[in-house]
Amino acid sequence: MKLAFTKMHGLGNDFMMVDLIIQSFNFNPEQIKRLADRNKGVGFDQLLTVEPPLDPESDFHFRIYNADGSEVGQCGNGMRCLARFIRDQQLSWKHKIMGTTITGKVRLEFESSGLVTVQMGAPIFEPEKIPLNRPEKEDLYCFATELGDFQLSSLSMGNPHALIFVDDVDQAPVEKLGPMIGQHDDFPEQTNVGFIQVIDRKHIKIRVFERGSGETLACGSGACAAMVATRQADLCEDNIRVDLPGGHLFIRWGGKTKSVSMTGPSTIVYRGQLSL
Repeated sequence: MKLAFTKMHGLGNDFMMVDLIIQSFNFNPEQIKRLADRNKGVGFDQLLTVEPPLDPESDFHFRIYNADGSEVGQCGNGMRCLARFIRDQQLSWKHKIMGTTITGKVRLEFESSGLVTVQMGAPIFEPEKIPLNRPEKEDLYCFATELGDFQLSSLSMGNPHALIFVDDVDQAPVEKLGPMIGQHDDFPEQTNVGFIQVIDRKHIKIRVFERGSGETLACGSGACAAMVATRQADLCEDNIRVDLPGGHLFIRWGGKTKSVSMTGPSTIVYRGQLSL
């Protein structure tokens, strides 16, 4: 069979987008791994699908798969790309789009500038909901690794994040420490690991080692989690710029139970068709 897809990226975080409203297909983990291969497949950080809504209050249901075939509940850069993909496919012309994933609801909004704002929902700090195997919530958790002991924040943005403050993010041991923390036994579902350098109160710089994908050029939910951790430490304002290797995003959070909003670009690379 033939399967149409669109290749997109948000600040270099790249995706294979598939419309499963006008066509039908069920992906399995092995297929996703093969398609994610940058030498033998399409090549991507995540595969995202648009499907019919599961409840009457939503416009669409979204599914997000990492390059290793695992399904996750959130991808900020992917959500921005989904908004543009929906318009490109002429599935909706709404200014605001409501969607669901396996972990909750998301709202996508088109800005007059052409950028897309994603309402990512409120951050979750309770260890059992992250999930994190610690008895109670703490501002900082201590983790022992082969590289030494590290203090880190942890929270969920619909997917788990561990956040570590560093003096120079360009020199941070992302490739070594990332998987050590990310695959630590205290994170039963593994975790994304963000490294944060505070530039000033309106500007931070980060790198993210994503579970199931490794370090990527950008991670939208990671940028949101980094901003929340920095705000919780009283090191930034409530509306800041976050620099990533692939570009920058604008993140806003009013604190406590308020939703985190992320604004940034999305780009169509090409459209193609697979023979499956």
